[in-house]
Amino acid sequence: MLFLLFGTHLYFTLRLGVIQRKIPLGIRLSVTKEPEKGERVQNGISPYSALATALAATIGTGNIVGISTAIAVGGPGAVFWCWITGFLGIATCYAECFLAVRYKVCAKDGSTYGGPMYVLEHGLGQKGLAMAFAIFTVLASFGIGSSVQAYSIRTAVEQLAPVSPHVIGMAAGVLAGVVIVGGSRQIAKVCTWLVPVMSMLYLGGCVYIIIRNIVVVPEAVFVILRSAFCGEAVVGGIAGRTVIMGIRTGISRGLFTNEAGLGSIPMTAAATGTKDAVRQGLISMTGPFWDTVVMCAITGIASISSIINHPGSYLGISADEMCFVAFSELPAYGEFVLSVSLILFAFATIIGWNVYGVAAVRYLWGEKGIKVYQVCYMLFVYLGAVLSMETVWGLSDLFNSFMAIPNLLGVFLLRKQVIEGTENSLYTKGDGGNVP
Repeated sequence: MLFLLFGTHLYFTLRLGVIQRKIPLGIRLSVTKEPEKGERVQNGISPYSALATALAATIGTGNIVGISTAIAVGGPGAVFWCWITGFLGIATCYAECFLAVRYKVCAKDGSTYGGPMYVLEHGLGQKGLAMAFAIFTVLASFGIGSSVQAYSIRTAVEQLAPVSPHVIGMAAGVLAGVVIVGGSRQIAKVCTWLVPVMSMLYLGGCVYIIIRNIVVVPEAVFVILRSAFCGEAVVGGIAGRTVIMGIRTGISRGLFTNEAGLGSIPMTAAATGTKDAVRQGLISMTGPFWDTVVMCAITGIASISSIINHPGSYLGISADEMCFVAFSELPAYGEFVLSVSLILFAFATIIGWNVYGVAAVRYLWGEKGIKVYQVCYMLFVYLGAVLSMETVWGLSDLFNSFMAIPNLLGVFLLRKQVIEGTENSLYTKGDGGNVP
């Protein structure tokens, strides 16, 4: 998986002329109305709603508990490899979303849907691979989408009050069900206001921690870089790790966090009304930028600088408690702020990933299978709250790999369409992005 992901990310980065340089244009397009001359589908959701839904599904526990776990397991260097995965993954995200828009289908009510399964079937004629991807997506949604998030909600709630995991699991399942029964459009509406609120709340706490430890921030950055290539760094109560362990952990968490190459983000890209594959690709690729390049960078620097400045506070604590120790530096209610942020992030991911699961179920069994799937999905929310962290994370990594393999294969085999379409677009020609 390391070679497959890094190879695909690096290939598209180079072959698309470092498409990451178009991030400012993608950000501008995400908040700009599409020109009226552009072709649109009547009932498709807006590009911003699609981006918000994708961010809700990706900006979650991987940015908080995931980064802390990566530091504890792989050392500070894991943060660097998580960044690299996010930066290079932007190109793959663009490519897979480009193809998703090109091969999406339109329903009778004017709405659109698509994803790697439609790309594999209609673009490559590989019905078997398409079905395999859809099955892996359903399985992954029970892990990365529901179980992992429910476990994080349990961790956050237990920091506030001694509540039974069974009660937490049932409450999370019911609340998620209230939203997801309204369908993808209802989920998109919730995500458009939930994502900015939860992001600002969490980032505000991280920025405060960085400012409080500003004296050691340069040292924190140096430790992250040194540990990434040397592997001998020991920071506070966090023992040094080998370079290979740091790479493996960082890339694994990077994939979990930004989902570039996983095939999930294209499903929201295909739900938009636009038929301009390049435009939507540029908008969708800002997701990994915000999620990994920005969020994980701030989280990593805040965590390592706190560890360096207060090493005694981190001795003997578990991986999922590290972030709470860091937020205890806030002048008041630090653990409360983090707990609320974690609950919101996890809940947003639960409802966001349901969109992916529903898209896969619709492809496999049609509309009749969606209700059954949603009931099972809520059941796994409950199970996630009562399972161990090792089991939850392990299953999530496994199912992520199963999704990524057929998706990356399809994207690579259709690479000429992506490259030619990108080179011929006004958005990506050498005009600096100065388009209407």
